[in-house]
Amino acid sequence: MPGVSAVVMDRSRRRVLAVRRSDNGTWTPVTGIIDPGEQPAQAAVREVAEEAGIDCTPLRLLEVRSLPPVVHPNGDHAQYLDLCFLCEAQDDAAPYPADGENTEARWFPLEAPPPMNERFTAQLALALEDRPEARFRR
Repeated sequence: MPGVSAVVMDRSRRRVLAVRRSDNGTWTPVTGIIDPGEQPAQAAVREVAEEAGIDCTPLRLLEVRSLPPVVHPNGDHAQYLDLCFLCEAQDDAAPYPADGENTEARWFPLEAPPPMNERFTAQLALALEDRPEARFRR
């Protein structure tokens, strides 16, 4: 299934948005599934608005990676292709958990992000490198 991750920075590029997932309590960038017929960058914008109440602009594709297979709590099996976008908040609005998928949403200083897994830590590092090309796993 196609999915997106959105590494969202504020306009000053000093803070990064993170949400705390309600299912496992971990901090992550905003993530979600691309709706049928939806453009990937628009899916990232929609997910950020739905999950954190932040309007953002996609700037560039950071990374494309296939994620390991997962089994969801309802028993569904899935495997996701993740398209990770660097996005910029359109204003200085305060994020909030806008839907039931997260219990918290907030800005973190770039030098002190929340604890995140290897994938999200690597994606944040790619955003901070500020290189124009996307990364692809080989």
